[in-house]
Amino acid sequence: MDYRLPTDVVPKQYDLTIQTDLENAKFDGVVRTDLHAKRRTSTIVLHSVDLQLSDISLQVSGRKDTLRASESATDSLVGLGIIVFPEALPAGSDARLTITFRGKLTSSLRGYYTSCGGKDHHDGKEVYSLTQFQPTSARRAFPCWDEPALKATFTMTMLSKVDSVNLSNMAAISENSCNTHDAFEDDPWLAMKARTLNDLSQWKITRFETTPPISTYLVAYANGPFKYLERSYTSPLSGEVRPLRIYTTEDIIWQGQYALDIAQKVMPLYEEVFDVEYPLPKLDFLASSNFDLGAMENWGLITGKTTCFLDNPKANDVRHQLYVACTTSHEVSHMWFGDITTMKWWDMLYLNEVRAFPEWRLDAQFLGWNYYPARALDAKLSSHPVEVECPDENKIIQMFDDLSYNKAAAVLRMLSTYVGEKIFLKGVSVYLKKHKFKSTVTSDLWEGIQSVTNRDIAGMMRDWIEKMGYPVVSVVEKEGGIQVRQDRYLETGPAEPEDNETIWTIPLNLLTVRARGTSQIDHTVLLDSRERFIRLDTSKPFKVNAGTKGFYVVQYSPDRLVQLGRQAVARDSPFTLQDRVGLVRDAFALGGSGHSSVSSALGLVDALRTTEEYLVWNAIAAGLSNIAWTWWEHPEVVNPLNAFRRSLFVPIAKKLGFAHLPCDTPDDQLMRIKAIEEAAEAGDPWAVGEMKVRFAHFLETGDESRIASDLANVTYRIAVQEGGKREWDFLKRLASSTANPAQALAAHTALGATRDMGLAEATFRYATTEARDQDVLTFLKTLQRNVATRRWLGEKVMVNFGKLEKKYAGTFTFNNLLDAAFGGLSSMEDHKRVADFFERRDKKAYDLQLQQTLDTIKFSAGWIERSTEEIKRWLEEHLPRRDFA
Repeated sequence: MDYRLPTDVVPKQYDLTIQTDLENAKFDGVVRTDLHAKRRTSTIVLHSVDLQLSDISLQVSGRKDTLRASESATDSLVGLGIIVFPEALPAGSDARLTITFRGKLTSSLRGYYTSCGGKDHHDGKEVYSLTQFQPTSARRAFPCWDEPALKATFTMTMLSKVDSVNLSNMAAISENSCNTHDAFEDDPWLAMKARTLNDLSQWKITRFETTPPISTYLVAYANGPFKYLERSYTSPLSGEVRPLRIYTTEDIIWQGQYALDIAQKVMPLYEEVFDVEYPLPKLDFLASSNFDLGAMENWGLITGKTTCFLDNPKANDVRHQLYVACTTSHEVSHMWFGDITTMKWWDMLYLNEVRAFPEWRLDAQFLGWNYYPARALDAKLSSHPVEVECPDENKIIQMFDDLSYNKAAAVLRMLSTYVGEKIFLKGVSVYLKKHKFKSTVTSDLWEGIQSVTNRDIAGMMRDWIEKMGYPVVSVVEKEGGIQVRQDRYLETGPAEPEDNETIWTIPLNLLTVRARGTSQIDHTVLLDSRERFIRLDTSKPFKVNAGTKGFYVVQYSPDRLVQLGRQAVARDSPFTLQDRVGLVRDAFALGGSGHSSVSSALGLVDALRTTEEYLVWNAIAAGLSNIAWTWWEHPEVVNPLNAFRRSLFVPIAKKLGFAHLPCDTPDDQLMRIKAIEEAAEAGDPWAVGEMKVRFAHFLETGDESRIASDLANVTYRIAVQEGGKREWDFLKRLASSTANPAQALAAHTALGATRDMGLAEATFRYATTEARDQDVLTFLKTLQRNVATRRWLGEKVMVNFGKLEKKYAGTFTFNNLLDAAFGGLSSMEDHKRVADFFERRDKKAYDLQLQQTLDTIKFSAGWIERSTEEIKRWLEEHLPRRDFA
């Protein structure tokens, strides 16, 4: 079945008027769409879901009479509205289609929906409305052509209560009370609405400037009791000053300054990077207390969770500040790459994902946040290409994952390194200028970059985008150099021949050291065949994939890996921070898949004990935590492994302590958090005891000063884990009473750490019936993290799956629910039970996520079978006997 709209008529301009009635949880409006007929037709097909349509008419250009719809119907299966007129629209003609519509404001997290602010999110006085249209939910707010390629201009008018604020993509050009004589001008729909309003003085009309051509999923509007903070920036290209604002409810707006400062800093940076001026008159942010995604790049009105854009300036939480800075910078970058140019269809989703990497070691942070999550997902047989066919809404929303976003960003980063960042960005600028306000396909981007490089960019990138998976590059040392070979990397082990057909064009980014000790990186060396011999002096340090810029794994011999580890921590090391992170992550990935031994990875960790860099320790922690996560039912492995973790992290935790120091660098602060978290997770009595004492003081006195804000997550979690109902109740109340979104999230995250199954039941009930819809995944993930409730959680979700599916179907939240519920299980019995449960269900809305979750369980079970004895043996050889008690 073809789910795409016919192209016999296309929209050119929408004149959209919306009335928002928050008190009665409803909206209605009229949309007048200027159309162009490519072919003769009497039937117009557009998108409409859960809307009541009426008063449908068509005014054909050059005709005085108005055509009334002779027939209209909706197809709820595919969300289509089908309108038939008594006369055909001639080919080549223009017309204006007018449709009146109405709908309900629900808390569905998609379309035009309601959210709540204030300390008590059930307080009706703080209800507000906002849109979330990506990928296919504009059709739930107004009848439209809801496909990315069908760009059109939009003129917005909003009718709302006078004590509320209206926001949209563009700047407001007028705002008038409805009781003024010119409020309705010549708009018959508004005049009709005026006759139904009890008190015109309580309503107002806000009109906005017309947008440039824009895809429907980027249209945005909101209404509610918002307050704002304001800054501005000066365009380095034109000198024009543009306002920047952040909006949210009054009680938390004071936490918006940090994101606003970041936006003020990066806006001119992106103009210079892309050599394209920001084309809109303003940029607003709206922080919402109930939002499906992290954040959304609506053009001119970026929306997102309060935790993404708000930061308590008194907290000094460097990890949260980094998160806010990166989220803000990322969404702002979309104002160019994704909004000025937009992919024609959702199979080109990654064309949104060019990233800038300003300051704060963001390139190294990118590895943990984006690069490795993408590699983990792409290592599965159930992976999918970056560019994949998306025939319908069910498939589209499943594509919003770590492949479409993070792998896309990673391979573009690889390409940038290969051609040079300045040249790469110049090519992107060529692409943006050529396709400004248009929709694009993959070849358009390659053409732009190729025009400034004279290299076959399309040929090089084809397999990285169109094929699933990525390679492992094995390095074998021979006389006079190295033999390198590529094969597809799979988490379950070496690929079978039928899964190992792709030959990628791989930039090897080869680092070598000259005789005088200076290092160089050759970015021109490619591996575009199965194998290749490269001449170099193996007696001196060398490394493939310097800077961890390429999207692949590198496998060395065990001896060379340990040697690389020692060279990495040497005072005069030629390796960068990214190199050290890459060595650790690759070693654990290869150990997990069976390409090499887990012992090699553990040996590398031992060799890196003296490193002082947070991101290297973060990579070590991720690898060791993954083993503990997988072997959660095997104390004979977990107990000595935790002893090993304590030997690594407790000395660092004690050195840095629980209190911030004036001399702390950002690395010190991040290292303190990580070391204390790892020490506590590994059961260190000192770390756990400290947190219990500090939380007890907070519990008894209400004074939280002894708990550093950036340690609230782990402290609250330990308090619930080691405590009982009193601690659980205290944090549940704190989550709903604090004005600090980050603290509320920390409190919520802790509730699932309980070992009391009665409290676990209460946590699940609260998550699925009382908490904000956006937070359900937070609770499921923390219950999954807790080994006492992990398998119980899977059973609870199975029992309640029908209710959860009905509530969250079609949202990004539902997209991640299966992994949050079942991804921590690790036996083939679990695999069979989960597979059997879903066997007879209609899975078309989540079939990809289900298969990925089942693959995760299967991988864990296989790894346990393959590596248990090896890990035990290594730990026995490297730890005192007492640690095996």
